[in-house]
Amino acid sequence: CEFNTCPTGSPPEGFNASDSHLNYVNAFPVNSVRFGIQTLSPKFFGGAPDFVVSGPNVGNNLGTGTVDNSGTVGAACEAAKEGILSTAFSATGLSQVSFTDLSNDDADTLPALVFSQLTVEFVNALLAAGPPFLPPGTSVNVNYPLSTSSSCASPSDFSFILTRIAPSNSATDVETCGTDHLPRETAVVATNGCFASVSVMNATTKTDVNATTQAFVLGRLGNFLLCL
Repeated sequence: CEFNTCPTGSPPEGFNASDSHLNYVNAFPVNSVRFGIQTLSPKFFGGAPDFVVSGPNVGNNLGTGTVDNSGTVGAACEAAKEGILSTAFSATGLSQVSFTDLSNDDADTLPALVFSQLTVEFVNALLAAGPPFLPPGTSVNVNYPLSTSSSCASPSDFSFILTRIAPSNSATDVETCGTDHLPRETAVVATNGCFASVSVMNATTKTDVNATTQAFVLGRLGNFLLCL
């Protein structure tokens, strides 16, 4: 109900007056995903959802400290722990704006439109081959760099790079791009250009998974993932 998109005095759970499929929960992201899985999905779809998408969130969720405290990542991990595979999306952005303003063509809404399109493209690529979409108990943490009217202004400008959450000189990752040491997501998003990080994580510990699990995601996304 931020930005007065719900009337004052609205109940803690409800839906948009013009679209009953657009629901809200006045609580934390993890409560929202639980409500979606346990209450709304059976109502609308007759059972549990196939997949959960959390975000895109305003502000990146990079590295172990941020991931541990992220509501967006927490919602995705809660879904995975309930047996529904998921992905979390976060983005460096400008000002927060209401979804009702997204039809405006200005500097504040451009990043939201670009990141939403990128999110749909990523999810479509991940789900294209059918289930299983991810190994059990895993989720994927995706982070976008800044999008402006002059830089990274179109979804086609972006490249998705397979990364790891925590830096490690000893871990052996899946072999790709000529190495078995994946770059850190923080370094990828900070690189000059339009590079989005893609880290596979254990939904319970919110830490990096092993090379075999990384390889599963690499195989699912194929050429959708590029080299830095």
